Amino acid sequence: MKKLIFALLSGLIFISCTDSFESNKYTGKQVEYSLFKASDFDFSGTATVRELIGGNLEMSIDLEGSRGDASVSYPAHLHFGNINTPQATIAFMLKPVNAASLKSVTVLEQMTNGNRLLFNELLGFEGHIKVHLAADGPDYNTILVAGNIGKAANASNFDPSQMVICGKDY
Repeated sequence: MKKLIFALLSGLIFISCTDSFESNKYTGKQVEYSLFKASDFDFSGTATVRELIGGNLEMSIDLEGSRGDASVSYPAHLHFGNINTPQATIAFMLKPVNAASLKSVTVLEQMTNGNRLLFNELLGFEGHIKVHLAADGPDYNTILVAGNIGKAANASNFDPSQMVICGKDY
């Protein structure tokens, strides 16, 4: 009986510590952006950006659609400019979206231009996110979802036919 009570108390303490750690990890500032279907594949989703204590940003991508094999992942990029910007430079290589969980979490630190994006700057940042079907080959040109973020975000003007495909060099 004592072992059971001890196990239950230990579990409660662990859960309390975990919740406390999560709440102490973030400042409370967050913004969510829509990711829109961008090809024949039926995916959509959200990108949530939360400010971490210390100033870095954490970007979580959550997709909705058919789940795949855990060994498969979909490459994701944060680009400078809106989705219509030709040769939009990659600002940050995001962690790939796992096909089984349809999730990705990346801590944004230094971007490719050497700057660090802070939360207040994010709201004025003109950028976009693209999630590809594959890391290379012909399926690299297939964009599963895309969406503008920061000042470029506007759900009413998303038109996948106007979207520029990423080049491997930018």
